[in-house]
Amino acid sequence: MKNALAERVANTVRNIPDFPKPGIQFKDITPVLQDGSLFRSITHYFAERVVDREITKIVGIESRGFIFGAALAHELGIGLTLIRKPNKLPFEKIGVDYELEYGTDRVEMHADGVGNGERVLLIDDLLATGGTAAAACDLLNQAGAEIVEVAFLIELGFLEGRNKLEGQHVHSLWNIE
Repeated sequence: MKNALAERVANTVRNIPDFPKPGIQFKDITPVLQDGSLFRSITHYFAERVVDREITKIVGIESRGFIFGAALAHELGIGLTLIRKPNKLPFEKIGVDYELEYGTDRVEMHADGVGNGERVLLIDDLLATGGTAAAACDLLNQAGAEIVEVAFLIELGFLEGRNKLEGQHVHSLWNIE
């Protein structure tokens, strides 16, 4: 365990076996969010990591990345952009299709979500196989953003999702090997 905060997260996350399907051990972060002190500590932790890195925008991945992204954007006093699944955004959007184990999916953001050259931190709650995060990075690159860091509360290291984020600076608070 990296530090006391990662240990607090590990002790608070609820494991739900066989959700959403048999064989999956779902990491339920709702107890983390319900603990105001812990949620605040996590927000401060991520903010302190990047406060001097000239981040201009936080980008959160649907949907739990919105929670951590909004808190972090508030803490840093900067804007938040949302990356969503298809057909959820009402304004002009750009998107990227990506491969799943069986089929394809898509992520989208508003066309004006990030500006060319903007320095962004991409955040989500969990890094598993890395497909969605990699697609989000592709989308941000397409928009001309500079991705300073890709951050996660939890990383399932044994799934090697980090490998799909080659070339990115990836950080996770709690890495489960």
